[in-house]
Amino acid sequence: MKLSRILLYFVLVIAALAFIYPFYWMLLASFTPEANITKLGILPQGFTLDNYLALFDKIPIWRSFLNSSLVALTATAGVLTFGSMTGYALSKLHFRGREALFYIIIFTMTLPFQITLIPNYILMVEFGWVDTLAALIVPALNGAFAILLFRQAFKAIPDDLIYAARVDGCGELRIIFQVLWPNILPTLITVGIITFMNSWNDVLWPLIVIREEDLMTMPQLVTLFAVGGRAEAQLGVKLAAAFLLALPIIIAYAVFQKHFIQSMASSGLKG
Repeated sequence: MKLSRILLYFVLVIAALAFIYPFYWMLLASFTPEANITKLGILPQGFTLDNYLALFDKIPIWRSFLNSSLVALTATAGVLTFGSMTGYALSKLHFRGREALFYIIIFTMTLPFQITLIPNYILMVEFGWVDTLAALIVPALNGAFAILLFRQAFKAIPDDLIYAARVDGCGELRIIFQVLWPNILPTLITVGIITFMNSWNDVLWPLIVIREEDLMTMPQLVTLFAVGGRAEAQLGVKLAAAFLLALPIIIAYAVFQKHFIQSMASSGLKG
């Protein structure tokens, strides 16, 4: 039994190292002089900040960071707010067509984003939102996956808690945000991380609706920088940009991973 446990931990450590090593190499290479990157292994081959200084000089990376932060945080707040309201209605309120509406929402999760790409772009043109951050924020203010997780989380809460809150004079919105939210903290964190991550990493949609460099998000700007020639084939500068792009997601998951895993483990579908 002891030998099998040792073997299990050995395999898990190897798997973890295989996953971590590319990020470690990327971080190490971003601080390595350009001429030494090809010799890089596990140990550093010199240290320099030139890659980051060149990056800051070539593109407005901090402006794009602020744009991405604004878009991702606003989208996350919207999904938490509107997703929980929709999930509450589908789990605790009784109205005709509730189940049909829920399954329609589930069905939308099976549709590739590319199917709705052209209709969404036409809407942005009609609203005059092309080359504005509204084109990135408004379509992301709710999501089917968030609604699903909130519905399942609310279903696990006894109806007696809601009845007691109504007796005390609470309205539906107060019940959601003051009574139910504290009881579904892992779900809130999970939805928040997934929404923030999806919004932060999105490249295709910003490439379509944003053309002004001052309005570009960080993934969009880094992508254009890496493939558009402005990096001048400097691998270290590209890796510095990639590391800065990945850093917020790594930090968010590291801080909230316990709640994230707990929610994902307990979010099985119920009737």
